[in-house]
Amino acid sequence: MRILKPLVVALAAALSVPVMAASNTLVGWAMMPADTFSDGPTSGQMVSGNPYGTFTPPYEGRQPVQGFSAILPGADENSFIVMTDNGFGAQGNSADTLLRLYSVRPDFRTASGGSGKVSASDYHSGTPLARFIGPSRLSLNDINQTLGLPIQADYRFYYNDGSKPAVDGDIRFGRLLTGADLDVESVRRDRSCAMWFGDEFGPYLIKTDASGTVLRSAISLPGVYAPQHADVLAGRATANLGSSGGFEGMAINPRGDRLYTLLEKTVDGDPDGSLRISEFDIDQERYTGRVVFYRLQAPNHAIGDMTALDDSRFLVIERNGDTATRGEPFKRIYLIDTRQVANGGVVHKTELVDLMRLDDPDDLNRDGERQFTFPYVTIESVLPLDSRTLLVTNDNNFPGGGGRELAADVTEFLKIRLAQPIPGVRPPHLQQERAARRCDMTDGLNQN
Repeated sequence: MRILKPLVVALAAALSVPVMAASNTLVGWAMMPADTFSDGPTSGQMVSGNPYGTFTPPYEGRQPVQGFSAILPGADENSFIVMTDNGFGAQGNSADTLLRLYSVRPDFRTASGGSGKVSASDYHSGTPLARFIGPSRLSLNDINQTLGLPIQADYRFYYNDGSKPAVDGDIRFGRLLTGADLDVESVRRDRSCAMWFGDEFGPYLIKTDASGTVLRSAISLPGVYAPQHADVLAGRATANLGSSGGFEGMAINPRGDRLYTLLEKTVDGDPDGSLRISEFDIDQERYTGRVVFYRLQAPNHAIGDMTALDDSRFLVIERNGDTATRGEPFKRIYLIDTRQVANGGVVHKTELVDLMRLDDPDDLNRDGERQFTFPYVTIESVLPLDSRTLLVTNDNNFPGGGGRELAADVTEFLKIRLAQPIPGVRPPHLQQERAARRCDMTDGLNQN
């Protein structure tokens, strides 16, 4: 893509942004322990343990419920759908980790009570469940062989390598997708009830039905190739995007007919620290050619999520890799606006929340402090609940850690009360109720 002159002119100005982040308050907190598991094929057979000597793999007959990279409204206003990413952080160690969505029900600790615990819930009703079992989840699969990419289910042994363990029979029989097949980091549901997943290996867009079954071949971003892209592996293209630099963020407009994919890394040839936001026409199933740029506050930062408020305003999580145990954590949420931004231009950006500086007058996480910090390496989910409240969660990178202390990280769910409301935000459970009337989410639900 040819970079337009307005981008170069605007980059310096983009580093200095307005701030609305003062006096935001933590009003709800809940925590899921690191060792939260669901039933499933044995996982962690190719992963090393953490340096703390805890939660040693493999996990016999279990799948970690961890690594949340996206969140959607659930079946009712008290439940949410969370998506696990590719498993243990790399394509080379996640072949036995299933790509799943789970329904969770946080009982937020607030000033007026609440346990602060997170439980499983029924995927299509939101009813609380005692543990994460079949009705709590959806598993991605390519049972109809339409993805157009090789997957672990095609092999007898993981990675088609006889020195590795045999591929689990359930994975082969159901053609279940794993973290070695795709690195899904974002998900949205469109107006026709299909789901779209943003991947980092291509980067690809993956379309499934409401049960998680792939409906068509993977869709590439024109002219952009990660090292794991099929054309790069076949020698037909040269990688111009770093590994793990794909669709970390992806938003959908309120009408449900446009996706906006946000890369996590800069494409070779683009200015340092500039990330492409590309518009995708869902009905036509193709990119429109409109591209604008998000400018990071520092080139070594990364984005964690992108969520639409309307057709032109979005929330973006930006972070560095530092934590409470090393470095100086930078974890913030920005409000961006694409109105009056020309093709190839830089979006307007306003700091909305500093996640390292939240008022916590009721000490909801019981750490003895009245200021709350959220120092985890990867914070990858934000969902507006109303004009004054955001839901934010971290990816705990199980069994890794070091976010708050030298131990495996938990997953925390935060409700943040904004000091200044965002006009025009509609509660997501109302949108979900309208969508549920169109979509029979129980039809063919894949609970593997």
